[in-house]
Amino acid sequence: MVTNTIDAEMFRKMFLAGAKNLEVKKEWINELNVFPVPDGDTGTNMTLTIMAAASEVSMIPDPTIEKLAKAISGGSLRGARGNSGVILSQLFRGFTKSIREQEMLDAVTVAAAMGKAVETAYKAVMKPKEGTILTVAKGMADKAAEMAPECDDLQSFIEEIIHHGDYVLSQTPEMLPVLKEAGVVDSGGQGLMEVVRGAYDAFMGKEVDLTFEAPSSAGKVKVTSAAESDIKFGYCTEFIILLEKEFNDRDEEAMKKYLTSIGDSLVVVADEDIVKIHVHTNDPGLAIQKALTYGQLSKMKIDNMREEHQEKLIKDAERVAEQQAANTPRKDVGFIAVSIGEGIGEIFKELGVDYLIEGGQTMNPSTEDMLQAIKAVHAEHVFIFPNNKNIILAANQAQLLTKDCQVVVIPTKTVPQGITAMINYVPEKSAEENEETMKEEIHHVKTGQVTYAVRDTHIDDKEIHEGDIMGIGDHGILAVGKDIIGVTKEMLTELVDEESELISVYYGEEFSQDEAEALGADLEKLYPDCDVEINYGGQPIYYCVVSVE
Repeated sequence: MVTNTIDAEMFRKMFLAGAKNLEVKKEWINELNVFPVPDGDTGTNMTLTIMAAASEVSMIPDPTIEKLAKAISGGSLRGARGNSGVILSQLFRGFTKSIREQEMLDAVTVAAAMGKAVETAYKAVMKPKEGTILTVAKGMADKAAEMAPECDDLQSFIEEIIHHGDYVLSQTPEMLPVLKEAGVVDSGGQGLMEVVRGAYDAFMGKEVDLTFEAPSSAGKVKVTSAAESDIKFGYCTEFIILLEKEFNDRDEEAMKKYLTSIGDSLVVVADEDIVKIHVHTNDPGLAIQKALTYGQLSKMKIDNMREEHQEKLIKDAERVAEQQAANTPRKDVGFIAVSIGEGIGEIFKELGVDYLIEGGQTMNPSTEDMLQAIKAVHAEHVFIFPNNKNIILAANQAQLLTKDCQVVVIPTKTVPQGITAMINYVPEKSAEENEETMKEEIHHVKTGQVTYAVRDTHIDDKEIHEGDIMGIGDHGILAVGKDIIGVTKEMLTELVDEESELISVYYGEEFSQDEAEALGADLEKLYPDCDVEINYGGQPIYYCVVSVE
């Protein structure tokens, strides 16, 4: 049977199924990371981005293409994390902008939307690189444009697009030598293919579980209170039993007695062939198992009341903060920094940073996290230090979405660059002058990071085995070995030159102070012309973050 159009309900199913397929495959996509480091996060970033949109799409009661387009575009834009997530959000933004006024989608409108998606995503990236998610998206869009005028059957249309997308993805190692050396395809491109493949499954009528894990969020503050601890039973559980056997008064009393033993706030209402159940309990499964002895279940609903209470507290706190900010005059300048550890956060605070977003390598903050930070800082000029190359795009998106103050993104790719930028801020200078100085000074900072390998690979002409210690510089792996201090010293031979004056070491949570001080003593002997500073960073995953200036 030939199908030539997609209506709003089908479009919603396809989008949610695409999101679900990406969520299921996210860990596999994380493992496609070129560097064998323990913070591969492309799959996580893309999943959290699309989940922000899926959450909004799921709440639309009577979907139209226009409503869905708005939810997908706005949700993914605010939830965008990491370069791959931001690019995915831009693909959605372009696609949905093209279809917003349509009531039905056919091959021609889908092809046009895919073309607009690629155009929008390429514009969002300062220096687009081929062999990435952009290339895979462009390949599929080109194939769609070629086929659309002559194709009425959407099944064959989508199948051919997926087939061509897989081919383009398989060629990404030929476009980026680093992919070929590592023996992987582009992880962002693979993530995009999983979204499209999931959407196709829904189009073909495949049953897809559209329940999602609640997305975690970087940069959020957990609020606790005595009231939360007073919630004795955490899950509000409701369902209807479709009776398949007798349920008399004695059964009703037995059911009430059992449910009272595992919870409270009990309601049991029997009416001929159905029984309505409501109970607050810490184990909904026990209530469900008991009910299944009487028949099938319908209209099931389980809510985490502690989570709902937590969200209410956060919203209340945000509302109070907004009211306080509205009644407080804006200060002239404020600073936001992405931090990766307790010690590094303290350093930023001492330098005058107003707002820290925890995240960095292990959890890239979203555009929404940035927007909330900008609002909280409450300044006329707000400087953002992303401190990670994978966070700069999200910061840029927040800058574009902010209209009531001037946001300046200093494109710091590492924490040491962010510290240097902050040190070089001069209050007497204008925001424009400080921006120029900061951007110039961060280029004088060379950074190295020491961590461990999570898999065997060959990259940067180095044979690496799982568990090896690696020293990673700004442009690749500089040293590999079995010993943290030895690898750090070997890495520094690649970073220190005759013009170097300062070596700063920020040691992580898995590297002791004694080890750090021993390393510092060795470096003072090796580089007598350089000042050596040892600082507690407290960062996870990376034993040491080192900078040379």
